[in-house]
Amino acid sequence: RRYEQRIAAAARRAADRWAGYARTGDQIDLGAEMRHFALDTIWRALTGHPLDQATERELDRIATVVAALPQLPDGEQAGAAVAEDLARIDAVAHAAIAAARRHEDGPDGPGVLRVLLDAAELHPEYTERLIRDELVTLLVAGHETTATTLTWLYLLLDREPGARRWALDAGPEGSPERREAVQALVSETLRLYPSAWILPRHALTEDTLAGHRVEAGTDLLVCPYLTHRDPALWPDPERFDPARFGPGGSRPAHLGGYLPFGLGARACLGTQFALRESVAVLELLLPAFTVRFLDRPAGAVYSITVRPDGPTPVVLAAAV
Repeated sequence: RRYEQRIAAAARRAADRWAGYARTGDQIDLGAEMRHFALDTIWRALTGHPLDQATERELDRIATVVAALPQLPDGEQAGAAVAEDLARIDAVAHAAIAAARRHEDGPDGPGVLRVLLDAAELHPEYTERLIRDELVTLLVAGHETTATTLTWLYLLLDREPGARRWALDAGPEGSPERREAVQALVSETLRLYPSAWILPRHALTEDTLAGHRVEAGTDLLVCPYLTHRDPALWPDPERFDPARFGPGGSRPAHLGGYLPFGLGARACLGTQFALRESVAVLELLLPAFTVRFLDRPAGAVYSITVRPDGPTPVVLAAAV
């Protein structure tokens, strides 16, 4: 709730950009647009400032590093492989930290970065390096996953166009019914393409899971992507059906049947922020614009996130 104004401002900015594209008929990359929105939103939350073009150009390198991570070599060579990109990201991070220290707040006041700096005054373990690492982690986790989810959502709506109409017909603009239906679109997208498609965990003690002995010290991988497509839990699991999450929808009773953000003490801290920003922008974009894909990605890439395999060129038009 504290960041509602910043989320709403970023959503309005995205809608204004889309209105311009709809007027000109220009071809755009949907994934790039969603990254712009999500990065603008998290930047406002972290710094209090809207995202400017120069900062966006530098932070675009985050996507390059994230895409490269699974292929990077071990050890020091990994850093060397993306050293230039990391240096540019670091420059932005350190400039933002310095501005926050000077109390150069944005129009909506200070951001999360100020909270980290205030904590550093009380806790000496909050070193400059740690604050930088926290900032960059929040930037990466706070925009790449949301942007990917929104891109998948529009690809799924292209395949099942009736789902858009279902959400818009749920209630008038601004009503709780429509908001719930739009969130159902997001929830069903996260079922098919969870933000974290695989979750690493470490067993502190010995245990037994589904009849298998797990020794203390074992590394385990939990795969929400496969769980969400288990026909024993989800009838017709490959079908995009947001009504599963609507009123009267059928979802698994088992708590572990749906975990796009993880579960328990290690669940994602940004769950509610991500859901709120996704719904906020979709409440503006879905009724106002139609999206025509000029080409569709052939499949998915299973990396840090599960993302579309290729660009997503579209043309926008004002909805009739």
